[in-house]
Amino acid sequence: MSGFHRIFIANRGEVATRIARTCDRMGITPVFGISEADLAAPYLTGREYVVVGPSRASDSYLAPQRLVQAAKQTACSALHPGWGFLSERPQFAALCEAHGVSFIGPPPHIMHLMGQKTPAKGRMAEAGLHLIPGSEGIVESPQEALAVAEHIGYPVLIKAESGGGGRGMRIARSHEALLAAMNEAQAEASAAFGDPRIYLEKLIENGRHVEVQILSDKYGNAVHLGARDCSIQRNHQKLIEESPATIVPSAEMEATLTSATQAAINLGYVGAGTMEFLLDHDGTLKFMEMNTRLQVEHTVSEMLTGLDIVEEQIRIAAGQPLRIHADHLTWDGHAIECRINAEDPFNNFRPSPGVITQFTPPSGEGIRVDTHVATNYEVPPYYDSLIAKLIVRAPTRNQAINRMIEALEQCTIEGVITTIPLHLAVLRSETFRNNQQHSGVIPGFPPTS
Repeated sequence: MSGFHRIFIANRGEVATRIARTCDRMGITPVFGISEADLAAPYLTGREYVVVGPSRASDSYLAPQRLVQAAKQTACSALHPGWGFLSERPQFAALCEAHGVSFIGPPPHIMHLMGQKTPAKGRMAEAGLHLIPGSEGIVESPQEALAVAEHIGYPVLIKAESGGGGRGMRIARSHEALLAAMNEAQAEASAAFGDPRIYLEKLIENGRHVEVQILSDKYGNAVHLGARDCSIQRNHQKLIEESPATIVPSAEMEATLTSATQAAINLGYVGAGTMEFLLDHDGTLKFMEMNTRLQVEHTVSEMLTGLDIVEEQIRIAAGQPLRIHADHLTWDGHAIECRINAEDPFNNFRPSPGVITQFTPPSGEGIRVDTHVATNYEVPPYYDSLIAKLIVRAPTRNQAINRMIEALEQCTIEGVITTIPLHLAVLRSETFRNNQQHSGVIPGFPPTS
């Protein structure tokens, strides 16, 4: 038993159902905080929930005071933020703690440190991780930006200090382009995060996006759960993820896994976290940032290790020592996840809200479906368009690709347009099959015939 009897879920949709599933298995009562737009969601049937506000996220899922108040009023001793929304806001974590609600995530000061990209990079370098060349810290002036770019060479990437999800990010390939891109990045970062500060990095073009899953407790114990390759992206948003990251040279992978684990210990990190890297063309993994929350793609690591990462999060937050040791872990086969969104991939990924008139997910050996939708569910227009995650595992990567294609072909979703055609095109492409993809393009899409 974790020590928690009731956990408030300050999120919605697929991640909310994912957290509740683990709570059920652990004998914990989940309580959902929802918006008015989600009142008819099928996952609420027979569940405890509180309407925390109107449909707009700013009045509900992004309203920290309302969420903490609802957790207190429903006698929840802990709160799980899921991903997105307030999951990486140190102020929210601090507010929970101030009101006696355990935040299932790292301490606020660690979230704050890792949310500030340049201090975080310094701490990672101390642990032996490689960094992407760039500015020493915040770029204070156009003159400084020009000097840094001259030193590291074009193209350069302008990034928001408090950013995420590709916002506040611009590419510059010349001095002339740099100044205009800086202004755009600062304006977008200020609007999105309330922080206009930016820094510069050398742009690694056509690199591979690799991330390491970490679990740490408050007693100085940490373990990695291997690496995931998340290189299939659109506008820095992941579409397909897989594990293990077989493209990384074994010696480099082992050194990075060891250093990432040590970095978590050095930080005093507590909970689940993900360190993200770019694989450079010289075979070196270079640290980009750390996500201080549960990742959407945590499922591929669960499929390989047999662990429940949400359960480990809950146990760690309850003050229990880490139960997992590196020498006890085994990685079985290869896993792939496809994020199925209600979007039209042939129309610039335009959102496709509406009623799902038919939903029949695939099933079978090595297939997992994480979803919150059912037939007659109405996809609201207010939030992220993720409607399901399809995850498969097989003995080899090639077999996993084949299994995923079969599973996607079996998946029936009618009434809204989805990204399933995109996933099938990628999986059938020779580029993906040969493990030659990179973050610069979506292989096989759009189809040529």
